[in-house]
Amino acid sequence: MIVSRRDVLGGTGALLVASQAGAMTAKPVAERQFVVTATGGRNIRISEWKPRGKAKALVLFSHGAGSSPRFYEALFAPWLAAGFHILAPLHVDSTEHPRTKDFPGLSSWKARIEDMRVLSAHVGQRPWIAAGHSYGGLVALTMGGAAAVVPEGLNAPLADSNVRAVVAFSPPAPIPVLCTAQGYAKLAVPALVQTGTKDIVPGITTTDGEGWRGHLVPYEAAAAGGHRYGLVLDGVDHYFGGAICRYDLPGPRQVDQLADAARISALFVDAFGRGDRRARLKLDGLVRDELPVRLMRK
Repeated sequence: MIVSRRDVLGGTGALLVASQAGAMTAKPVAERQFVVTATGGRNIRISEWKPRGKAKALVLFSHGAGSSPRFYEALFAPWLAAGFHILAPLHVDSTEHPRTKDFPGLSSWKARIEDMRVLSAHVGQRPWIAAGHSYGGLVALTMGGAAAVVPEGLNAPLADSNVRAVVAFSPPAPIPVLCTAQGYAKLAVPALVQTGTKDIVPGITTTDGEGWRGHLVPYEAAAAGGHRYGLVLDGVDHYFGGAICRYDLPGPRQVDQLADAARISALFVDAFGRGDRRARLKLDGLVRDELPVRLMRK
């Protein structure tokens, strides 16, 4: 499934408008915020959540188009309980970013990669998990080796050698100006790719009943034998009914399904981010073809 440049620009614009509505009603919950600086002096606001006690894993999270790190607290809460330390930049396409208008269309792509590079340099030479939702899912996969289109002004490779594994919620179907199926096939680390059977986003996926399958292309394109997992949740849409990213949606919020996604992703991080053999055995024990929670492995 391939989406055109026109489609992605239109779809991203719709997400920007919708996310702005959500931003008006939600309160920030980040434990701490600080600023790092990109080349050229651009400030990047980082939100940070720390677990109680010693952190078991470091997660660098990239939010969806037009959104903000604070709209993922329902996902972060169980990750924090699992002992994960989370850092998330506010990307320039966020409706909360003060310079959004300076980065129209796909110009945010370069800035997103810069954000992750600067954040990685900030945490230093240490292993971390690349995670993200939607547009941020593409960013996470790119950090893990997917051969996305290199933005003008940046050098390849875009991948980060510190990434141990990727968790991608609803990454976009192939978009020639961002990443093709062949590009997704270059994924170099273990990955968990999630979608739902209602995960259809006009402008990002086709709008027929099978459009949600486009989000699985990164899983399907990746080579077998590299600890790649695909997670499909029955009836789940792009925003878990407004439980993440789109707080303005009428719902009902798909909190039980989000709990499944959080639980399985935490097992995945323990298994491949921390090398926990028991977590891997437990994760593999959940592999099955049947819905409502279908977990595939290759």
